[in-house]
Amino acid sequence: MMKKTDPSQKFYTRMRLWEFLDQYVIEATDDFTGSCWTISRVDGSMNLIDDIPQCSTIRVPKIWTIIGVIGILILTGSYLIVITEPECVGSSLGHPIFKVSSLKVFPCDHSLKNSPLEQKKMEAEFSGLLGVAEKTPGLYFSYNVNITPSAQRLHNLGDESKLLPLWRQADPRFFWNNYMSEVGLGNKPTRPHKPPDPTLPLDPYLLPVIQILISLLLHLNGPSAFQNFQAAIGKDIIDVTLITRRCIGRTGTRMWRRGADSDGFVANFVESEQIMQFSGHTASFVQIRGSIPFLWEQIVDLTYKPKFEIVKAEEAAEVDGRHFFDLRKKNGNVLAVDLVNKHGGEGRLSEKFSSSMQHVVSDNVRYLHFDFHHICGHVHFERLSMLYDQIEDFLVKNRYLLLNEKSERVEEQLRVVRTNCIDCLDRTNVTQYSGTPALKGDFVRCGQRTVQGILKDGCNALVRYYLNNFVDGTKQDAIDLLQGHYIVSVTRDIAPTSQKGGLEAVASFPLALSLVLLGFFLTVLSLSQVRYDLRHLFFSTLWASMSVAMCKSPR
Repeated sequence: MMKKTDPSQKFYTRMRLWEFLDQYVIEATDDFTGSCWTISRVDGSMNLIDDIPQCSTIRVPKIWTIIGVIGILILTGSYLIVITEPECVGSSLGHPIFKVSSLKVFPCDHSLKNSPLEQKKMEAEFSGLLGVAEKTPGLYFSYNVNITPSAQRLHNLGDESKLLPLWRQADPRFFWNNYMSEVGLGNKPTRPHKPPDPTLPLDPYLLPVIQILISLLLHLNGPSAFQNFQAAIGKDIIDVTLITRRCIGRTGTRMWRRGADSDGFVANFVESEQIMQFSGHTASFVQIRGSIPFLWEQIVDLTYKPKFEIVKAEEAAEVDGRHFFDLRKKNGNVLAVDLVNKHGGEGRLSEKFSSSMQHVVSDNVRYLHFDFHHICGHVHFERLSMLYDQIEDFLVKNRYLLLNEKSERVEEQLRVVRTNCIDCLDRTNVTQYSGTPALKGDFVRCGQRTVQGILKDGCNALVRYYLNNFVDGTKQDAIDLLQGHYIVSVTRDIAPTSQKGGLEAVASFPLALSLVLLGFFLTVLSLSQVRYDLRHLFFSTLWASMSVAMCKSPR
């Protein structure tokens, strides 16, 4: 049986990390005493001790709470990841919510000193990926309330579960540091993630962290993804909280993670929740979004919009079924709204989605296609009313969670709307009225398209192109490592790194981009001289052809 938490026990909210030559010691500096947590810098082993060792230290940085320990198994050492700068950004259900402003990675790698050279090189590559983790955006946590489930699921937790530490109550779908906690507690994690069974009483040190996407919230008071504000309706003051939870099942960056895996986990799966509190009552409404739920991909190749490729088309209906079975189990009846185009490359995806859904649609699952671009174009977003008219009956029966002053349930949300486009970003944001860094954000905020909004969309599109091709690949590797989707095996042979020569040795995305931009610049320059000399028409065609060829060539 799992050990229950004494209700009087509190989490360690302030800690000090002592860095010794052979170990890290984490000391709680709250108003109550407890054991110190030690982590070996030689082999990553952990213990609890009563006092700080009497020894000279290298440095004593101050930290606030522990996220977890991630082990890279090909290396005999591990890495300690801690929160160094939390920022209180509001409250949820009456409890303070903190944003992670800064992370710090501490290596436990002394045992690598005598490792082979190739293993040291590989260590440097993986530690570089963990450096990317220090810049992970949108991480939030609370010391007092479990923010991984929706308000309805939290209310439905039994009394026994509510006595457990927060990290054991956590919804594993949104428990961002789940894998790291499992590794840190000496367990061998598997997918789907399961709550770890600790061998040490580390409950006061471990808290569940969720990742919230900035692009999936309506920003009312600044750039923070989590929003908590007050609004007045007549004489009533309403406390409003907007929160989105990103699922860790198939997490990743745009274009580098598409579709679903064989278990039914989809990319960009996000649960958006609006919580309202007024006169002692609490109301909550949830909607979800996710990538098209079968196996497909979009290989980044320097083109602005790479081709869509359907993988294992014969398994689409089976994967669809797994995905929607899980949704029904957790949310009740589901309405899947597909916003993808009916023509072109998107049309192939939409056709496959529609055909596979024929095996899934039932009294509990509905499918509705709404060709957003064909019906709304670029400016006629008022035509979304046509979509709302079609799903009005579902929304009425959908209901919402409502708790009275005694926290007794008066209403319950019985259904959920699941929306998707290609990225689950622009079209989905407009349809759900959420998100501003996405394109068409001016309409979401102001209800109309503006010149400033169009120009901003152009800048956002260029930024996306750059990130897709030159940044997100490395970021994706770091995400996979942190989430346990890529585990380095100690039994894997370490093959010598092949030496590249010639053009391949210097070829890179930045170089390719520079050549493409140079080609387009020369094209424009030649076109401007055509009226003086027709030979420039030939050169402009030549430069343009070379630039297009480079964009279409595989990387």
